Amino acid sequence: MVFSSLSLWFLVLLVSSLCLSSGNATSEEKIGYGYRLVSLEESALNGGSLVGYLKVKRSTSKYGPDIPNLRLFVKHENQERLRVQITDADNPRWEVPYNLLPRAPAPPLSETRKISSHFSLPSYTGSNLIFTFQPDPFSFAVTRKSTGETIFNTSGFDFVFKDQYIQISTQLPKTASLYGMGENTQPGGIWLRPNDPYTIYTTDISAINLNTDLYGSHPVYMDLRNSGGRVSTHGVLLLNSNGMDVFYKGTSLTYKIIGGLLDFYFFLGPGPLDVVDQYTALIGRPAPMPYWALGFHQCRWGYKNLSVVEGVVEGYKKANIPLDVIWNDDDHMDAAKDFTLDPINYPRPKLLEFLDQIHSQGMKYIVLIDPGIAVNSSYGVYQRGMEKDVFIKLDGQPYLAQVWPGPVYFPDFLNPNGVTWWVNEISLFHQLVPVDGLWIDMNEASNFCTGKCVVPTMHQCPDPKSTTPWVCCLDCKNLTNTRWDEPPYKINASGKSAPLGYNTIATSATHYDGILEYNAHSLYGFSQAIATHKALLGLDGKRPFILSRSSFVGSGSYAAHWTGDNKGTWEDLKYSISTILNFGLFGMPMVGSDICGFYPAAVPLEELCNRWIELGAFYPFSRDHANFASPRQELYQWNSVAKSARNALGLRYKLLPYLYTLTHEAHLTGAPVARPVFYSFPEFTPSYGLSTQFLLGPGVMVSPVLEQGATSVQAMFPPGTWYNLFDMTKAVISKDASLITLNAPLNEVNVHVYQGTVLPMQRGGLISKEARQTPFTLVIAFPYGTDGAEAKGKVYVDEDERPEMTLVEGEATYVEFAANVKGKTVTVTSNVQMGKYSLSKGYMIEKMSVLGLQGKGKELAIEVDGIAMLNTSSVYFDHSGEVQDVTEGGNKKGMLVEVGGLELPLGKSFSMSWKMEIME
Repeated sequence: MVFSSLSLWFLVLLVSSLCLSSGNATSEEKIGYGYRLVSLEESALNGGSLVGYLKVKRSTSKYGPDIPNLRLFVKHENQERLRVQITDADNPRWEVPYNLLPRAPAPPLSETRKISSHFSLPSYTGSNLIFTFQPDPFSFAVTRKSTGETIFNTSGFDFVFKDQYIQISTQLPKTASLYGMGENTQPGGIWLRPNDPYTIYTTDISAINLNTDLYGSHPVYMDLRNSGGRVSTHGVLLLNSNGMDVFYKGTSLTYKIIGGLLDFYFFLGPGPLDVVDQYTALIGRPAPMPYWALGFHQCRWGYKNLSVVEGVVEGYKKANIPLDVIWNDDDHMDAAKDFTLDPINYPRPKLLEFLDQIHSQGMKYIVLIDPGIAVNSSYGVYQRGMEKDVFIKLDGQPYLAQVWPGPVYFPDFLNPNGVTWWVNEISLFHQLVPVDGLWIDMNEASNFCTGKCVVPTMHQCPDPKSTTPWVCCLDCKNLTNTRWDEPPYKINASGKSAPLGYNTIATSATHYDGILEYNAHSLYGFSQAIATHKALLGLDGKRPFILSRSSFVGSGSYAAHWTGDNKGTWEDLKYSISTILNFGLFGMPMVGSDICGFYPAAVPLEELCNRWIELGAFYPFSRDHANFASPRQELYQWNSVAKSARNALGLRYKLLPYLYTLTHEAHLTGAPVARPVFYSFPEFTPSYGLSTQFLLGPGVMVSPVLEQGATSVQAMFPPGTWYNLFDMTKAVISKDASLITLNAPLNEVNVHVYQGTVLPMQRGGLISKEARQTPFTLVIAFPYGTDGAEAKGKVYVDEDERPEMTLVEGEATYVEFAANVKGKTVTVTSNVQMGKYSLSKGYMIEKMSVLGLQGKGKELAIEVDGIAMLNTSSVYFDHSGEVQDVTEGGNKKGMLVEVGGLELPLGKSFSMSWKMEIME
């Protein structure tokens, strides 16, 4: 880190600015006039940092008075991450609790108030990032040391810091492509579009509402730039849980936040995967997932009794459609009360018998729990909660709301007693029903009422005859008498500047230790996920699976996510891709959308459901879920959909070892399972806005049909050879952004693997437990027609229900594959780390499929570890391949070489080579 003494002219400039008096107010008063730097020095605090003080230049009254004195704290936390925090210098401000999101703390205000009026040159240099500033009016910039590129620059904009209104902006070049800032449904695709609204505040408003604040709060963006062929990517996180509007104008980005502080983290990149790695290193790596979670899931709100659920499981079995997990919405509950069973429709003895049956097959069972606890004096969960005093309060009493059971109280997951109580309730419920995971819904938190409510005395609430239980039946009055319920600046909540407490907890309510809901609102689902994870982890030592609707920065360390209440429309089918790709950036790679749509729509469902399962089979989290008012849409309901499901899910189950390896990579580095194409091809600028195709890992491309009536797809492929995984004799060769027409009949989806890939696959099956016991095939993809190329791949296998996803001898195996072709010789090697686990399971490689060789093969001479294989009867050459060559036009012939009959232990390193006699 570099400091030099301040030049005399700079000191004179500062002294002069300190002496300037404020002028008369203009007729149209500004929101704020900014700050000036009054002291700054390098500090030994926190291992070395920059600490400074700012003083307001002139206070205004709009949105409240300015905070007069601010503290600046700057630290290069490592070589790739810079932190810039600005807060009140005199009084502590709300910030995301460190026990929820562990991170290095900023120094207490008491330790930094004695900073002298000492200045150094306006730069603070780390290994790769440089912080610079201007003293009056204060602004700062962050640049790359290697190139001088500015990645964040607040100069030229108003900087305002009031108690309930903070505003700061950054310049952006026209070359910037921005992604992130969620959660919302973006009709324009993965690109952030200038002038679209981006409001961040957790809200239950359903995903069918476009450009609106939805269930999650993720104030982070990725900035990808390509200037003159020089590509760079960086990330910016504003760690703040208060509501905010973000205004993106194309050449600038402005934050308007209604509380908290400014706590920026800048991530160097320079590649997209580097940004996600650096980001998740701060917020927490994605949670390890059990293997079965990658199987197919079926749910519906409206499985009214156990026999219906049993019929669904049997329906999938008869249709030969894979199914790993069966779910219940709230139908299993007694009067919609958490941790209960309906004694008539889901009697415990019969439910346990059913669970014994599906568990013996390897299937799993997950149920929903909402956070609202029914106010019912005979209800044990409520009684114990009241005894422990665990509920959020308003005016000293538990805050009354309404959700499915009627009047409810909301647990406070910021309260240690609340967490202990919640953990105990889950333990008691697990003794009642041995569920395999939990689905935490409605945790924004959702409330059918608004304001301060009481139980009515003149009518029943809920009315047992009501067909609309989501309509508020409590007696309520709006809260307008506090600045927390009616802040001076109104964010665009619910897409209509609704009150902050609209259909949620009143923002003047309080959590543990007096924490305001106004500050902690968007943390509710996050804190519930942490408590639920703790509970499941303590049950039987198995790896937890939690699905959460609401999320915050760091939620991916505890839970998976689905994109919420969508609709059975072609538009929703398309929108799902962008939201799923965004959550990869947010650090929640286990994500999916309700296949076939949650809400019913006035469109024919059969064709849509065909296309949706063809796409949804390749969501990281793949689940069919529907509303009670929707027609039955299990995949076996139509013969055509069943056929599409067998085809698409059949490939998914063959790809399970690859997908599971991607979840391992995600757990180690944050790398998303489903990724935008530019993650692997950042120089390929036409892919920057591509939102109709995506990658699984580095090299498997999914190109779904997204339009009604279509029987082909116009697909874009980065340069190189891409092989069809359903028919590996077919391939396309691309050299640019030219669209390629791919045939896509009703029951087919296009999935391709890229050259340079060694792809581990298995035979598949109807349940992941049986699929993972089948032998492996290595698909080795070389560039078409090559006589000199390489390919790489890897696979991770483990005892998947142990809590940690770590490489431990006897519990896990990791294998790296490398293949090359030189002339007529192909060599494949494996490098095994900790092979004992795989050897104990008997995992074998039975076949290798080599793609990209040209000519006509005749025979092979095979060696394994230097020993000739005499039996080559399982060698197969297929010369019927069709290769679409966009680079030269027309079609070419390809050759598939399969070497079968192998018995290579996955857990033992090998070197295998063969020479081919090829006729040109």
